[in-house]
Amino acid sequence: METVQNFFLFCSGVDHAILEKCPSDKNKYVGIGATVFFTGVLAFFSSGYALYTVFESYWAAVAFGLVWGLMIFNLDRYIVMSMKSYGKWWRDWFVALPRLALAVLLALVISKPLEMKIFEKEIQAELVQMEQEVFKSQEDKVQARYQGRIDELTGEITVLKTELSQKTEARDALALQAIQEADGTGGSGKKNLGPIYRAKKAEADKTQAELDQLLAVNTALIQEKEKAVQELQKTIQTEITALDRSNYNGLAARMDALGRLTEKSIPIRWASLFITLLFIAIETAPIFVKLISYRSPYDYLLHEHEHVFQMANLEKTTLLSNKVKNKLTYDTETGAHLVVASVEMEKALIDHKLREKLEELKQKPFNWKVGTLTK
Repeated sequence: METVQNFFLFCSGVDHAILEKCPSDKNKYVGIGATVFFTGVLAFFSSGYALYTVFESYWAAVAFGLVWGLMIFNLDRYIVMSMKSYGKWWRDWFVALPRLALAVLLALVISKPLEMKIFEKEIQAELVQMEQEVFKSQEDKVQARYQGRIDELTGEITVLKTELSQKTEARDALALQAIQEADGTGGSGKKNLGPIYRAKKAEADKTQAELDQLLAVNTALIQEKEKAVQELQKTIQTEITALDRSNYNGLAARMDALGRLTEKSIPIRWASLFITLLFIAIETAPIFVKLISYRSPYDYLLHEHEHVFQMANLEKTTLLSNKVKNKLTYDTETGAHLVVASVEMEKALIDHKLREKLEELKQKPFNWKVGTLTK
């Protein structure tokens, strides 16, 4: 039991030396550490399931899930460990806001794969429908690629058949008129095979000849175009058969299916929301525990311990700063004095040289005629 407590205390990031002086805080930090640990465990299962849907390998899922879980555990531990109580609620909340935002983000990342596992059966059913929609879309694209040519050929076939039908109707009408003229039921109303009948019969025969000629031409064209349509339909069927029919169950597809389910089903939408809120509550629980708790003996001792180092560092840096300032003052003032003294000495030397030169000039007569000094 002691080993488990020590492990959870390690998970909370507490200082054991300071905690030993205030045992009343031990249970508090054991609970915080346990929350951090189990958050890492949930992250392991979440990422393991998500990565299994990608790689479809247990070993890869366990390896990557373990790395992800340890990373989330380390982040949570650092977030909790870095929070300190300053005794002022507004300052504590201000410091905690970035940590809360990070904790919410981690909760969202952890919760989604587990949501997909919880609704796996519903997602699988939705994936079947989505898969059929994808296949239908692929087939429609193949069909659309050839449909224009098929419609064109079908239209041409319809035109050719219409010409045959119209010519057949004209032939039948003329043949009927000739028969009615012959039996007296139409035309002149006299039963005979006279010139009127022969004229109508000739017109009907001419139309029949035209029909035979048109039938020979159009039938060949119709057969050719129907064969082309059949070839295009076979090509479409071949390309549809060759389409990739791999399983549509990747991570992105499952997330899309979960999104569709939440849009279509109100109960699933509420369940998904509450699962997300649950993970957010678990992830942010250690931070809120520290925020709503009064300053405990551990907080005071930790502040005192850190304050000692802070004051020692302040003293050391102040002494060093003063030493540097004194040295700068000494160097500045002595340097300035040395410059002034050097200037004064140079001035004295110049004056001395000038006086010597003046005395030398006074001792030598000047030849005004020549304009030079006499030696």
